Amino acid sequence: MSLRKQTVIITGGNSGLGYESAKQIAKFDNNYVILACRNAVKAKQAVDSLIQETNNNNITSMELDLSSLESVRSFAGEFSKMDFPPLYALVCNAGVQFIDATHYTKDGFEMTFGVNHLGHFLLVNLLLDQIVPEGRIVVVSSGTHDPLKKTGMPEPAFTTPQALAHPDTVSSKEGIALIGRRRYTTSKLCNLYFTYELAERIKQHTDKKITVNAFDPGMMPGTGLAQSYTPILKFVWNYIMPVMTLFVPNVNTVRQSGRALANLVTDGKLSQTTAKYYEGKKEIKSSIFSYNNDNWKSLWSASIKMTKLEQAETLLKI
Repeated sequence: MSLRKQTVIITGGNSGLGYESAKQIAKFDNNYVILACRNAVKAKQAVDSLIQETNNNNITSMELDLSSLESVRSFAGEFSKMDFPPLYALVCNAGVQFIDATHYTKDGFEMTFGVNHLGHFLLVNLLLDQIVPEGRIVVVSSGTHDPLKKTGMPEPAFTTPQALAHPDTVSSKEGIALIGRRRYTTSKLCNLYFTYELAERIKQHTDKKITVNAFDPGMMPGTGLAQSYTPILKFVWNYIMPVMTLFVPNVNTVRQSGRALANLVTDGKLSQTTAKYYEGKKEIKSSIFSYNNDNWKSLWSASIKMTKLEQAETLLKI
């Protein structure tokens, strides 16, 4: 990897997978790392810890609430005004899952779809013109998008983007816990649709050689993804399931997955690799559902409308 000074933005970098990948990326002292986080206090604490652990003083945080399109636009605008080194990589890591109730973003979209897909969709488009010609975009997906993986999660149900953004919760006979998990797995399938369509459009509409790849960190017990779980399920997630990292394939510690995610940013051998899916450091095929071109395009088109993306805001043709 080049030793030129460059900036890496990681959404949700204050804890868990994002924090661990930030730590690995910051070990290269030419990297300036920005933690793009909703909670400014926790982000500042994470920055202080990372500087101490890596001896890299070029780590900072910026406020970003992916559940607010206004906040996403504000973040992109503020970043463009700041005197950071050229933007080399954007890691779309932040994600949410709710199994207690239906939550909505500030713009009225179902929260899981809004944060895991729409917020990142807008952020990437707004920052594309600032990413260097051979920069990288990494989208954190999940093996739960693939029913054949038998992860214990319900298989995704991609109907229409509009139905995902504005679900009919009244008529459903399923419990909210199952609905919430399916919304999560569906959002992770959307991450793959986004990755593949974005890679295709960058090739078609720009001269930049920006790579776009998706990443499955595996199951990582003990992380903050269980924030809406019941107390008993939280206990199992935090204290029982971590034992599985010792003997179950693709159940990983945060450290293991964080290193693998960072590798997609720092490994020089991957400079030309795009539109691929990685389970840890291993390139694999994503689910058969994820290669549905029609779904890529319908999600992209609907996302433009939902985010009110203007042609002047993106390098890509609308």
